[in-house]
Amino acid sequence: MPSVAEKSTLETLSSCFPLTLPVPTPTIHPDLLTIDDVRREEDLLRNPSSFRAWWTAIQNTREAFSTQLKAERRANTASDESAQLLGPLATPLSRRSLQCLTYLYEAALAQFPSSFKLWKSYLQMRMSYVLGRAVQKKRAGGRKKFPEMKDALEEEQEDTEKWEDGLDAVVGWQEWKALVATYERALMWLPKLPRLWLMYFALFSHPMCPPAISHTHARRTFDRALRTLPPSLHSRIWVRYLLWAEGKGGTTTVSVYRRYLAIDPSLTEHYASLLLSPADSAPRPLEAAKLLLSLARKASRGEYASPEGKSPYQILGDFMDVVERFSDEVGLDVPDTVQSNEADAKAEAEAQQKDGLEPAPVDGKLVRIADRKPLPAYDEDEDPLSRRKLNIERIVRKDGLEVYKDQAGRIWTGLATYWIKRGEFDRANSTFEAGIASVLTVRDFTQIFDAYTKFSESLLNAMMKSLEDPDEDEDEEHAKDTEHEVDAKMKEFEALMDRRLFLLNDVHLRRNPNDVQEWEKRVALWGENDEKVAETYTRALETIHPRKATANFHRLYINFAKYYEEGGASGSAESDLDSARKIFEKATKVNFKTVEDLAEVWCEWSEMELRHENYDEAIRVMQRAAAIPKNTKINYHDHSLPVQARLFKSLKLWSFYVDLEESIGTIESAKAVYDKIMDLKIANAQIIINYAAFLEENQYWEDSFRIYERGTELFTFPISFEIWNIYLSKFVKRYGGSKLERARDLFEQALEKCPPTSCKPLFLMYSKLEEDYGLAKRAMSIHERATQVVADQDKFEMFTIYIAKATANYGLPATRPIYERALEVLPDKQTAEMCLRFAALERKLGEIDRARAIYAHASQFCDPRVNPKFWAEWNSFEIETGSEDTFREMLRIKRSVQAQFNTEASYLAAQTLSTKRNDGASAESTPPPSDPMAAAEQQASSAKGPTFVAAKKTTLPRPEGAETASTQQDTNANVDEIHISDEEDL
Repeated sequence: MPSVAEKSTLETLSSCFPLTLPVPTPTIHPDLLTIDDVRREEDLLRNPSSFRAWWTAIQNTREAFSTQLKAERRANTASDESAQLLGPLATPLSRRSLQCLTYLYEAALAQFPSSFKLWKSYLQMRMSYVLGRAVQKKRAGGRKKFPEMKDALEEEQEDTEKWEDGLDAVVGWQEWKALVATYERALMWLPKLPRLWLMYFALFSHPMCPPAISHTHARRTFDRALRTLPPSLHSRIWVRYLLWAEGKGGTTTVSVYRRYLAIDPSLTEHYASLLLSPADSAPRPLEAAKLLLSLARKASRGEYASPEGKSPYQILGDFMDVVERFSDEVGLDVPDTVQSNEADAKAEAEAQQKDGLEPAPVDGKLVRIADRKPLPAYDEDEDPLSRRKLNIERIVRKDGLEVYKDQAGRIWTGLATYWIKRGEFDRANSTFEAGIASVLTVRDFTQIFDAYTKFSESLLNAMMKSLEDPDEDEDEEHAKDTEHEVDAKMKEFEALMDRRLFLLNDVHLRRNPNDVQEWEKRVALWGENDEKVAETYTRALETIHPRKATANFHRLYINFAKYYEEGGASGSAESDLDSARKIFEKATKVNFKTVEDLAEVWCEWSEMELRHENYDEAIRVMQRAAAIPKNTKINYHDHSLPVQARLFKSLKLWSFYVDLEESIGTIESAKAVYDKIMDLKIANAQIIINYAAFLEENQYWEDSFRIYERGTELFTFPISFEIWNIYLSKFVKRYGGSKLERARDLFEQALEKCPPTSCKPLFLMYSKLEEDYGLAKRAMSIHERATQVVADQDKFEMFTIYIAKATANYGLPATRPIYERALEVLPDKQTAEMCLRFAALERKLGEIDRARAIYAHASQFCDPRVNPKFWAEWNSFEIETGSEDTFREMLRIKRSVQAQFNTEASYLAAQTLSTKRNDGASAESTPPPSDPMAAAEQQASSAKGPTFVAAKKTTLPRPEGAETASTQQDTNANVDEIHISDEEDL
């Protein structure tokens, strides 16, 4: 309760108002005009219709009063309580200035009632005396011309007018009312101007605005503005309206936003956030959840785009967050959820029955339904006005799991969290189990399993803490029940951790039930549990589709049969061969992806019989597998046929069969199997060699050689090369020189179609035959043919062998034509080497001139920088056998060859090679230059090229004193340079 003094103060201050109602005139307020104002009044009376006269008078008066008020404000800096209550009207001068300006504006408006400029200036002046001084904000950048409502709200909130030192609502109530009345008069004259409405709305957001004006009157004013202005300007009104509603809160915010969302749902997300965190009222989570659910469904159908850039799943995630945060206020409890699920299942069944019925005919004709998009049916879950709670389980399954299958882990975890927040722990456990049993990815499984384990741990910790700190009212029976419950929960938790690998394997199998490797992993998980292993194998073979299975599907049948053969996974039981045979029998009827898989099944079956010494049964199994049908013209690679129809052409199957016959069968049976392979035309080179080797081991020599010949007819080079190689070596080893003509025919036949890259070993073998059992002349002719036929990379070696054989048989002089032909045929690099050998031969024979000519011929192929060995050998040759003329000729040739290679591409290679060779020595011997000039000189001095310098030896005698200087000079000179006498040309 205010005191008596406070009441008297308020009454005293309130008695000063209203100042502008009724409108002040000189008759009511004699001090309104002064002597100085008479001239102004006379001018206005003489020109009442001149807007400039009125505007000049008003501006001059405003400026004069503004100057006086500023001076008064600087003089009186102290502020008391009455000044704070009165604000801009705290001094008599300010109150008189308000009355004078009001008198002038009202008189002007009587002459120009529809002038927007006059009304705006008048209202701004009145607002400055009531609302206080406006605080101007500095704005960076411009504003969008037509922003979205969300952006418009943010911009308007930043640009909202701020006021200082306003008039108190209680003291200046009459003045506030007078200002409102003035706005109403302005809007009566100019109702279609939005600027006046916006200025009017600024009153309602002022902190000192009286409640009678800022609440109901403000709401009605906003509504009146919307009714008055055209729809194109409503967005400017709604921005202020919504901000004002947010400031008021409570039902005002709800009712205003509901009205706006009816015409523009883009602010639904913003409205939902306001409902969840209101400023001065209780949150409305149910309405917010329904709004977000409606947006999520529309976004998933493509009917809504979030202004905040959220995806449909993110909007559904916001809905899940609301559900988890306000679980009791939003969702149904467990009994109601179960009842609702049953009702929904019944309704869906009835709807499916109705969909199956045909439309009823009318007068014998079917009813034609218009091709028009039907309106969405009413859904109470999306109606924010409905107070019915939501069935969260049905919504999560329908709108979450069925739509966003790649985010199943997050959705299942959110549903379980919802039940945990409600305290329904059993329902949460069942939700976790259902999620783990339905997800298809490891990521979702890991997310759900981690949340499940954390929940179980937290529940166990809470129960154990309750046991450690029991309540005083707790009896012993309740404590024992809690202990038993803790033990049960602990066992469940341990069982859950033990089941993790099995649950993860279930995820892989749900994603791809035809994954053979995952079924094998599941068998390994059961370890020695024979019952579960057999059950897993049976399920796998029933589930997997043979044509869709991953690799090694046949191994499942084989491993299952081995399981029975070895007496179970632990090996403790007896071997059950009958069950293993049944599994193999069943496997032989499966249409595998490839024929090789079926062949391996038959082979494993036969091997099982061999392991148990059932040799006859093993042979019978392979006879069944290798049975040849009447039509043998089936294409092995025709995948449209089942693998059983193509099995008889499986080389893997026949290879095992023939190995089996060689091991435990007779020679005739093995030969019969080999002949069948040959007749089916599926034999490869290895089969040919094995067949021939088998016949050779059993002393069937001619049959073996016929098989070799048959193989050489079946295959071409390079495959037949190996057969020829083995065949010829076997034939020569068997008969030697007894059947020489036949051996020669075979070699000629082999060499007839042999490519140059493969004929070298055959020529060598052929020449060896002639050397051992034939004529040396024929052997030399074979070498001669070989040097002409073999590939270029083998010719050097063949010439080397040919020369060696010719030397051994005919002596060194007979090799000269061979050397000459080699020099014509061999490539450049090998020609140089051959020339060195040829020159060495001539030197042995004493033909020095021929050797020098050979060196000169080879020099054109040898770069001095790349082949220093050749030039060193020629140099030593000239020193030993030549003269000064021949030595000079050698140096001349060397310089010319070096100059020739300098202009070719090989010069770069030579430079690189020489650099690599000399890097180490030059780095150690040459110190780094001290400056760039020294480096340039060193580079110039180290440049190599053909130059002429003095020779080490001359024919003229040297003075004794010059010997040392000459020796020192020679150390820096080129070792290859010679001295040419001045008298040489004479």
